[in-house]
Amino acid sequence: MWPVFQALLAVISTVARSRLSLQLEVVALRHQLSVYGRSDKRLRIRPGDRILWAWLSRHWSKWRAVLKFVQPLTVIAWQRRRFREHWTHISRRDSLGRPAVSKEIQDLIRRLSHANPDWGSPRIVGELGKLGIEVAKSTVEKYRIRLGRPPSPTWRAFLKNHVPDLVSIDFFTVPTINFKVLFVLLVLSHHRRKVIHFNVTENPTAQWAAQQMVEAFPWDSAPKYLLRDRDAIFGETFRRRVASLGIEEVLSAPRSPWQNPYVERLIGTLRRECFDHVIVLNASHARKSLTSYLLHYHRWRTHLSLAMDSPDSRPVQPAEQGAVVEFQEVGGLHRHYERMAA
Repeated sequence: MWPVFQALLAVISTVARSRLSLQLEVVALRHQLSVYGRSDKRLRIRPGDRILWAWLSRHWSKWRAVLKFVQPLTVIAWQRRRFREHWTHISRRDSLGRPAVSKEIQDLIRRLSHANPDWGSPRIVGELGKLGIEVAKSTVEKYRIRLGRPPSPTWRAFLKNHVPDLVSIDFFTVPTINFKVLFVLLVLSHHRRKVIHFNVTENPTAQWAAQQMVEAFPWDSAPKYLLRDRDAIFGETFRRRVASLGIEEVLSAPRSPWQNPYVERLIGTLRRECFDHVIVLNASHARKSLTSYLLHYHRWRTHLSLAMDSPDSRPVQPAEQGAVVEFQEVGGLHRHYERMAA
C-alpha cells in the first residue's frame, strides 16, 4: 500500500511543479542513468559531468532531491574547485605586480655587489639612486651577489638635538711596517658626517692635541659642543685651549665608546675600508693614504643617516645623461659610479 501512496504523491507533486523544474529533473535523472550506463564496476565521472551538476546546484534549488550517484558535498567541492581554477586562469592571463627589472639593472646590481662586498643592500640602493635608478631594497636583495660577509651595523641614534653644533674627536692607532705605532686624531662634524680635520703623530701630547683644535676651527668657526672620551691626553692645556675657543666639552662615561658613536663608527670605517688594506710605512704615508680615502668618503660614499647622500651632497644623475661608468679611487681600493655620455 505504501509504494502506491508514494507514487500518487509523486504524480501530484509533478502536476504542481513548473514545467522548467520538471525538465531539469528529467535532465538530471537521464544524466545519472547515462553515467551508470557507461561505467562498469566503478563510476567514471568526467569533467563535463562535474560542470553540469555544478551548474544545476547554482540554478536549481531541488537538485539535492534527485542526486544519487555522488554525495551533495562532492558537487559543492566541484564548484569550489571550478571557482579556484577560473580565477587562477584570469590571474595568469596578464602579467601583474611590479614592472620587471631590466637585464641591464640586474647586471649592474650584481656588478656593484661583487665589486664592493662590504656594501649592504641600502648602500647599493643609495648608489643606484644617485645614478637615476629607483629600485626597492627587496629588488637589490634578490639580485645582489652574497659573498658570506656579515652586513655592517647601523649607526646608533645619539644626541639628535644640536647636531649642527656638535663635533666629536677621538684617537685611533695605526701600526707601521717597522713596528712603530702612529696616533691619528679625527675631528668629525655630526651634521654631514664630515671629517673637519685630522693629523698623525708618533708622540701625542695635550699641547699637540690643543693645537689641532686651533687648526680645525680657525676664526669663528668653532662649534658649540665637543664630545670626547676621558683619555688622559686631553689634559689641562687642551681644556684651556678648547674653552678659549668658546667650546663646551661633553664627556662620555668611562669605558663607554657607544656614547660617542659617530666617531667610533668612522674609525671602524677607516680601518675596514682603508688601513686594513694598506701597509703603512710612516706618518707621511698614513697621512697621504687617509687624505686619499677621505676625498672618496666625502664626495662619493653614501650614508644611511644622510638619506643615502654623501657628506658633500651628490646630484642625482638621470638615465638620459649616459651609461654607467666605473671609476677607481684610493689606488683601486674603492670605486664610484657616474653616468657619462658616450
